[in-house]
Amino acid sequence: MTRRIVFVTGGAGFIGSNIVARLAEDRGLDIVVCDRLREAELGKWRNIAKHPIGDFVAPDDMFDWLEKRWRDVELVVHMAAVSSTTEPDADKIVHSNFTLSRDLFRWCADRQRRLVYASSAATYGAGDQGFVDDNSYEALSALRPLNTYGWSKALFDLFAVRQASRDYAPPQWVGLKFFNVYGPNEEHKHSMKSVASQIWPHVRDGHAVQLFQSYRPDVPDGGQKRDFVYVRDVADVTRWLYDNPQVNGIYNLGSGQARTFEDLARQVFAAAGKTAQIDYTPMPPAIRDKYQYFTEARMERLVEAGYSAPMTSLEDGIGDYVGRFLSQPDPYR
Repeated sequence: MTRRIVFVTGGAGFIGSNIVARLAEDRGLDIVVCDRLREAELGKWRNIAKHPIGDFVAPDDMFDWLEKRWRDVELVVHMAAVSSTTEPDADKIVHSNFTLSRDLFRWCADRQRRLVYASSAATYGAGDQGFVDDNSYEALSALRPLNTYGWSKALFDLFAVRQASRDYAPPQWVGLKFFNVYGPNEEHKHSMKSVASQIWPHVRDGHAVQLFQSYRPDVPDGGQKRDFVYVRDVADVTRWLYDNPQVNGIYNLGSGQARTFEDLARQVFAAAGKTAQIDYTPMPPAIRDKYQYFTEARMERLVEAGYSAPMTSLEDGIGDYVGRFLSQPDPYR
């Protein structure tokens, strides 16, 4: 009997585990997770503990496993990456975010298996050229990311577009430029957790929270803006892509509306039923020159491709995150 397998790299991580949870709702699919769980006490295993999976594969065994089972694999969802924007080891970043992704892209092209992978809004850099997900080689090569992480993601986007132009690509290949994703299963990320998750203990305990001061005269403290996207929307888009194999290319994935960090903090306080207490702290000098003051996804291309579900508002997303997860004894999805 032929199995229908979706192979998810980074499937025990934050975004990957939410995708696993969404896809596992379809009992006709076998979801195979490829990841490292590391120390048990960190609890990363809890991200996938509530959902049936068909197999668990160590990253070092990934290509051996795929080669043995490739006929059953319908889709590879590639979420594994070094996601820290402050990671000092550039070789580590390039190996994980470009070299491994390149090899997986080629494997999917050779075996004619479908591929969805994680790109990033960090590819846009300071956003001087806007946030339009133009797939032309010229537009992608003109982007100037501000850090090695963003550059590694931009490098792979260029590779994918170039390979597709040479007719050497998977039958479906989609890169998703994630903006500021937040939601359940962030507990293992520590300093890389979303701001909502980081400030929650202070909000819960009735303390003030700290946001960065602004170093631009036209932007007030806490007025820096991001496109905050609820991870549930990311998982829903991925499921939609599974159901729509004709969709190809690189697409923004955000809410489509920039909101301030102050808006976000006030929503966390409101969801907890508490009065907002916000202080402002100096931004570390090391990141001041590389700090994005505004991001906002242009979502027209994804809509034109056929995705019609509305994105979750910040109010609804934070309300759901706090009410169903952060405030609960078991915060995992």
